Amino acid sequence: MAKSKKKTRTTKYKKKLGAAPGSIIYTGDKQSQKLFIESFDYNTVSFEEKQFQNIQDTFQYKSTDSITWINVNGLNHVEAIETIGTHYNLHPLTLEDIVNTSQRAKLEEYDDYIFVVLKMLYYDADETIISEQVSFVVGENYVITFQESDGDVFDGVRERIRHGKGRIRTMGADYLLYALIDAVTDNYFIIIETMGNKIEDLEDNLFNGISKDQISIEIQNLKREVLKVRRNIFPLREIINKIEKNDTPLIKEKTLHYFRDIYDHTVQISENLEIYREMIWGLMDMYMTSISNKMNEIMKVLTIMSTIFIPLTFIAGIYGMNFDNMPELHYKYSYFILWGLMILLFIGMLIYFKRKKWL
Repeated sequence: MAKSKKKTRTTKYKKKLGAAPGSIIYTGDKQSQKLFIESFDYNTVSFEEKQFQNIQDTFQYKSTDSITWINVNGLNHVEAIETIGTHYNLHPLTLEDIVNTSQRAKLEEYDDYIFVVLKMLYYDADETIISEQVSFVVGENYVITFQESDGDVFDGVRERIRHGKGRIRTMGADYLLYALIDAVTDNYFIIIETMGNKIEDLEDNLFNGISKDQISIEIQNLKREVLKVRRNIFPLREIINKIEKNDTPLIKEKTLHYFRDIYDHTVQISENLEIYREMIWGLMDMYMTSISNKMNEIMKVLTIMSTIFIPLTFIAGIYGMNFDNMPELHYKYSYFILWGLMILLFIGMLIYFKRKKWL
C-alpha cells in the first residue's frame, strides 16, 4: 500500500530558538529584498523629499527643527536596521520586534520614543489578502517606519506632505503618526468592503445552483480571510486605548482627538467583521442544508420507486411460484390480464402520489 505524502510545514520561530533576548534576527521570507530608504522632511513653509541607499544618510534629520518621516523598506537588511537603531538610541527589544514579521500588533513607550507595530492588509491581483508588518518609531520630531518590501498604503499621506494639503505640515510628529495609522485603518475598510462583496456573490451562487464543491472551497477561504483580518485588526483598539491613556509628551492633547476617530473606525470595522463572520456561518449552514435537501430529494425519489414496485413485485412473486393448481396459469389471456393489472396499479399509484403532492 502506497503511503500518503506528508505535507511539509515550516515555522518562522525556528530562526529565533536559543537566541538571546534582543537578538536581531529577520524571520521573514523576502531575503532578496533590496534596501530602499525615502525621507520626507518638512515644516509649514518648506518640503524636501529624498531617496537613499545608505542608512547613514538619514542621520542628519535627527536634530533638525523640521518634522521628518523616514521610511525603510527591507527588513532583511538587519545590519542597516541595527545601525539606525544605534543612532536613534532604540532599545534592542525594539529592533528585535521590527525584524520579527510574526510580531503581534502592539504599542510600547520608551523614554524618548514610542514604538508601534501594525499589520498592513491589502488584496493582491488574485484577491488574496496580503498581510505585511509595518513598525513605527515616533520621536519628538521624527517618525521612522519599517516595512518588509516595497508597496504600501501611504501614498495619500505622501501627497498631502508634497502639496501641503490639510494640516499635516502644520502639525508635529504625533500627527504624522496619526496620519499613517489612519491610512492603514482606512485600507481596512477596503478589505471589509471587498469581503462583503465576496459574501454577497457567494450567497447568490449558493441560491443559483453553482457547483457545491466550489462553494464549499469559497466558504472555507472566506472563513480564513475573516479570521486573518480579525486577528490583525483587533489589537489596534488596544493600541489606541494605550495612546489615549498614556501621559507621554510625544502625543499632544490636541492630537488625541484624531486618535479617538481611529478608535471609532476600529469599532465599526470590528462590528462589520462580526456581522460577516455570522453571515459566513449562516452560508455554511445554508450549504449544509442544501446538501441535506438534495439528499432528501434523492431518497424521496428512491422511496417512491420502491413503493411502486413493491405490489408489482408481489404479483410477480405470486405467479412465479411453481404450483400446478393455479387456474390463472391455464387461462388463454392470463398474461395480458396480468400486464394490464400491473399497469393500472402503476398509473393509480402515480396519480395517488401526485394528489398527495409527493411528486
